[in-house]
Amino acid sequence: MTNAGTTVAAADPPTSAVRLPRRRGIELALIVLAVLLSVYGYCAVGLARHGTLPPGAAGYGAGLGVLALVAHVAVRIRAPYADPLPLPIGVLLNGLGLVLIYRLDLTTPHDRAAPAQLVWSTLGVALFIVVVLLLRDHRVLQEHAQACMVAALALLTLPILFPAVNGARIWIRIAGFSIQPGEFAKVLLAVFFAAYLAANRSALAYAGRRFWWVQLPTGRVLGPIVAIWLLSVGVLVLERDLGTSLLFFGLFVVLLYVATGRTGWIAVGLLLAVLGAVAVGRLEPHVHSRVQDWLHPFASIEAGEGPGQVAQSLFAFAAGGMLGTGLGLGHSSLIGFATKSDFVLATAGEELGLAGLTAIFLLYALLVERGYRAGLAVRDPFGQLLAVGLASLVALQVFVIAGGVTGLIPLTGMAMPFLAQGGSSVVTNWAIVALLIRLSDSARRPQGDGPEGTPHHPDDGRSAGRPQDHGESEASR
Repeated sequence: MTNAGTTVAAADPPTSAVRLPRRRGIELALIVLAVLLSVYGYCAVGLARHGTLPPGAAGYGAGLGVLALVAHVAVRIRAPYADPLPLPIGVLLNGLGLVLIYRLDLTTPHDRAAPAQLVWSTLGVALFIVVVLLLRDHRVLQEHAQACMVAALALLTLPILFPAVNGARIWIRIAGFSIQPGEFAKVLLAVFFAAYLAANRSALAYAGRRFWWVQLPTGRVLGPIVAIWLLSVGVLVLERDLGTSLLFFGLFVVLLYVATGRTGWIAVGLLLAVLGAVAVGRLEPHVHSRVQDWLHPFASIEAGEGPGQVAQSLFAFAAGGMLGTGLGLGHSSLIGFATKSDFVLATAGEELGLAGLTAIFLLYALLVERGYRAGLAVRDPFGQLLAVGLASLVALQVFVIAGGVTGLIPLTGMAMPFLAQGGSSVVTNWAIVALLIRLSDSARRPQGDGPEGTPHHPDDGRSAGRPQDHGESEASR
């Protein structure tokens, strides 16, 4: 935004005189539709498998409806100007995930995951409500950015002390209870990255020497960037987790580009990511085996050993065709032990077809778009970067997982947001939706209408539309 744009904005009527529609009624209607679609899927599975309605259909619908309604009431009370789409999208994706896991439970009666996933979903919605009710201003998080970084590093390193599970050290398992700390760390890292880049955007954009086509910042500012790259490689080596390292390094590169407007940072980030992935892919056996499976997905069939997981996933997508086999009528359980987690998208592809997959991806795309929209509208640099970072977390995670199960990129051990089995994942994703709700409410709330009737100061003189120096003005363009 240029100075001219600022002058025009000053001539507009006071924003307090323009009352934006709150659209809570639209949100409620969409939530009802999301719950009904989820219950319909649950009933369709029972009819396809047993010819009768499943006995728990009414309880499932009532439970999901009550959770969604309580979350809606919390938004109506504390975030009345929030975007009406993120909450219904979360309810629909979470409900569909429960349906898919319940459907897979029917073919694995010895390993039932739907009840536990329902409990985790309840905890996730409870966390959503707590965040919406207690976090009155997102800028409070900026004051605790360093604590978020320390907590995130601790969460990332804790799994190293525990035994590997399926070749990767990303879980903490104690007495039958397991969590994936990296899921919580990604939100904390998004908060830290947003705070750090908001404070150093000018130095990152204009200070330092030029190296080829990239103008590097000073060593004091460049140090954390190199440290982040080394940390991502370290996580990949010690935990054998390609997905997490790609996720938070990609997050940092995206926010770095958004903060500075320098496309050179994307080139540097891609180069560093490729160098790290290639080096570890050659030296680390677990990552190397996943790369080989990606390069030769049908090698086990040619060797007479039967199809592996990646091959079975590709067969499932092919069997789904355009409209799918129908819920409950597929054979994606042949994929094996990770059917409900890493490969849950293959079940959706087989039983809902390309049309169903397109609808699911459109839901994710709409959730990401609403996050970016909030980032464009919120008035302080930290809020802008945080909204973009949270939306990018969802986008990157969907890309990495969908690319892995479809053979586009090597497979990673991450969970599809809301759809896949995984308590840590579903709780974290509800926290992301809650933060996007808070950010969109801050973006649309009229000036002078702060929380609890307090004066609302949307930018404190730090808005990208009111640059402090030439660096911020150029970066905001």
